[in-house]
Amino acid sequence: MNPIFKHGPSPQHRLVLVLFCSALLVFFDHKMASFESLRGYLQSMISPLQYLANSPKVTMTWISTNVTTRQQLMNENQHFRLNELVFHEQAMQLDILKQENERLRTLLASPLRSELKKMVAEILSVDSDPYSHQLVINRGARDGVYEGQPVLDALGIVGQILHVGQTTSRIILITDTSHAVPVRVKRNGLRLLASGSGQIDRLNHNFVPQSADVKIGDMLVTSGLGGKYPEGYPVATISYISNDESREFLRVYSKPIAQIDRLRYLLLLSDEDPISIFAPKTETKAVN
Repeated sequence: MNPIFKHGPSPQHRLVLVLFCSALLVFFDHKMASFESLRGYLQSMISPLQYLANSPKVTMTWISTNVTTRQQLMNENQHFRLNELVFHEQAMQLDILKQENERLRTLLASPLRSELKKMVAEILSVDSDPYSHQLVINRGARDGVYEGQPVLDALGIVGQILHVGQTTSRIILITDTSHAVPVRVKRNGLRLLASGSGQIDRLNHNFVPQSADVKIGDMLVTSGLGGKYPEGYPVATISYISNDESREFLRVYSKPIAQIDRLRYLLLLSDEDPISIFAPKTETKAVN
């Protein structure tokens, strides 16, 4: 009786057959390179599968690198803004230092008679009273400052020392209503009196005769009378003349040459030469 199902080779025979075929394939591939082209085709066929299998990792890496949270962006933006503010503040400091150096160069190069000594001072505060034009500077009695000492900027006369403390002093400006400066017209030597008007851009000249030879644009300089201000320093320029023949005197106004509203550094003049005047300070330097 024949069996219904035929039995093939035994498992042992199959194993031997597979090992023999594998050995032949290894031999031909190693010695004769018979399967190089086939391997290339197979590699090309499975490349899309490799890319597909690797795509989740690549996607996650891209997301973690390029996608940040809103809070992180805000923090970075705030950091950049703070850095920008710091850089702008440093740039402004450099600009301020540059301007101060230019002011000091101009101030120290102002024309002075050789026999007069000069000392640089810096303004500490400005009087808040609109009817009182006074300043406080960082020089006092220990620096050799004295009452009545003339003060000027790089352009012209500013005022004089009113009160003196040990380390600070108060200056009254030429525009103060209680201050007056004896001046003369530089063009012809005509003597006038320049009185403060309470306005930083105007000086009054009272009791100017109708016959006086004054013109708009005439420069007024210190006359040296009274002994407060040395002779020949610029004070103001004539800006207005009212020639009303019905009045006994002319109405004459002038504009101060000194930049009263933009003062920062000042020069104090002196005929004396005390050592303390030129002692170095932390804020400024005094120069002969």
